[in-house]
Amino acid sequence: MNLIIVGLGPGDPKLLTLEAQDVLTRAPEIYVRTRKHPTVDALPATAVHSFDRFYEEYDDFAQVYTAIAHEVIRLARRDEGAVYAVPGHPLVGERSVQLALQMAREAGIPVRIVDGLSFVEPTLSALGVDALDGLQIADATELALLHHPRLDPDRPALVAQLYSRDLAAEVKLTLMNQYPDEHPVVLVGAAGTPRQRVAELPLYEIDRQAWVDHLTSLYIPPLPQPGGMESFQETIAHLRAPDGCPWDREQTHQTLRTNLLEEAYEALEAIDRDDADALMEELGDLLLQIVLHAQIATDEGEFRMPDVIAHIDAKLKRRHPHVFGDVKVSGAAEVTVNWEEIKREERNHADHRSMLDGVPKTLPALSQAQDYQSRVARVGFDWPDIEGVRRKIAEELQELAEAQTDEEREGEMGDLLFAVVNLARWLHVDAESALRRANARFARRFAAMERRCAETGCTLADLTPEEQDALWEAAKADETPW
Repeated sequence: MNLIIVGLGPGDPKLLTLEAQDVLTRAPEIYVRTRKHPTVDALPATAVHSFDRFYEEYDDFAQVYTAIAHEVIRLARRDEGAVYAVPGHPLVGERSVQLALQMAREAGIPVRIVDGLSFVEPTLSALGVDALDGLQIADATELALLHHPRLDPDRPALVAQLYSRDLAAEVKLTLMNQYPDEHPVVLVGAAGTPRQRVAELPLYEIDRQAWVDHLTSLYIPPLPQPGGMESFQETIAHLRAPDGCPWDREQTHQTLRTNLLEEAYEALEAIDRDDADALMEELGDLLLQIVLHAQIATDEGEFRMPDVIAHIDAKLKRRHPHVFGDVKVSGAAEVTVNWEEIKREERNHADHRSMLDGVPKTLPALSQAQDYQSRVARVGFDWPDIEGVRRKIAEELQELAEAQTDEEREGEMGDLLFAVVNLARWLHVDAESALRRANARFARRFAAMERRCAETGCTLADLTPEEQDALWEAAKADETPW
């Protein structure tokens, strides 16, 4: 009872190791994962059995590799044991081997690994690149299942087992969430064999090559300029290091508080202008603040960036059981109901007293009011219809008119504003954005009035109220309707 797992190398029989040749020559029979490998045809005149039938019997590779592993272990339990041969190196991209090793450990079956040259070495030779230059290795089948590649774009990457054009198309879509469509890549086919082929092309064309097959790999060079999170964190860590910037080293969470708020508002302004270029820049400035706070926390031993990401990643997955779990929903409304229920459970677990505790106290007053109202409405604390809100506004206007003291007027004005924010919510208008846009319109129109006055050599103060009204209406008429 024993199991010998042999690496067949990248495809040229000449690249078989001496140890592999010895084992394969002595073995009375050999079991191979697949016959679709050039070295198989050159094996010694021994009984060679393949597991290709499993590819026809099962719907996905997970089932195929599990079935192969079970069969390998069944054979290994025999007195004579089993010799199982796989392409490349047994421990490079061979899921069936990993499963067989796990089953062998559980069954107490001795295992011997006979090394083989993997696809990596001849591919590096074909490309002329150094693996120690930060090379990342990914499996095409796993990459195709993702929506965003788990790759650092500032380091080279090698994608293995790009076995078909259909798979290449799926991998391409995943990679395009990180890399530009025109990013130059290299397809390497049958590396280390007489039919080796190397083609440089843009990323969007990788699924248009008719020769892509089970011996194809994809090489992805780094982006032309730093664009990965790790590179940016290195920049910030350097700024905070002893040989970095004195100003950055002096900053704390408290000293950067205003910066964080300002950058958030500048990003909002870019959104309001519908300016994609400005938004890209402002999101970068906002990200700077986030990473800088994380680096300060790292320096102080509070937490690290992976802690930040792990926390929000877990929260998103926990609050989206209809995406990352088995919960079924009928639409967005049910998603919102589930979201609130999950948050309520989280608050109870954390011993929070109110569902409003999660609304930041530092939010602008309009945003805070609308957030409060939206949250309580989700649990039924709301007007039955919009007419109730309008009556409340009229009531607050009357109470404001009847207020006698400054303190009473302030209180009634607050109640009136709160009611107006409620009306905005019922009309599906974001009160904070609406007021900021109204402020921007006022500023533009007033500036236009000032320019008109300057052209005639007067100031606004020189005009009568009627003339100012006329100038205001002219400024409105000149402006594009919103």
